[in-house]
Amino acid sequence: MAVDDKIDIEQRTAILRRFRELLLQQRTKFEHYLEVIDHEKADIESGDIDKLIAHVELEEQVVSEIFTFQKVIDPLESLYHAAYTASADGQAPEQGELPELKRSLEDLRGEVLKRNAENRHLLKKRMEAVRSEIAGLRMPMKARRSVYAEAGEAAIIDVQG
Repeated sequence: MAVDDKIDIEQRTAILRRFRELLLQQRTKFEHYLEVIDHEKADIESGDIDKLIAHVELEEQVVSEIFTFQKVIDPLESLYHAAYTASADGQAPEQGELPELKRSLEDLRGEVLKRNAENRHLLKKRMEAVRSEIAGLRMPMKARRSVYAEAGEAAIIDVQG
């Protein structure tokens, strides 16, 4: 085996390892995101606005991290495929755990989207209930009349004074 072949194999192995590592980290982020969504659902159902706000802020951080990982994963995946296409056999090792990792990530994405849609629907229903509750409230001062309303209106004005 030539030295160039050995270096090429080491580079492909390093790319494969890094790609796998990033996919695992992203899967962990998606799992964390699902936990946050579950907490949000509980907050919506309980009506705890302060906790809901905290979980929404946490959700924004997790989504930002997921997008950051995706920005790194996309070029690395292209590099991974290019490295194996340029190799002698031209075959990327699609057996093993890499395709399973990608499938599990897709499943997690689908689950995140589904639960997120459920939470949006639940939040929309909750907001409608609060709006109707607010509309049903009466203003206590609205029905009262002024203390001067019973005094009557002036008919004659004394301008000489």
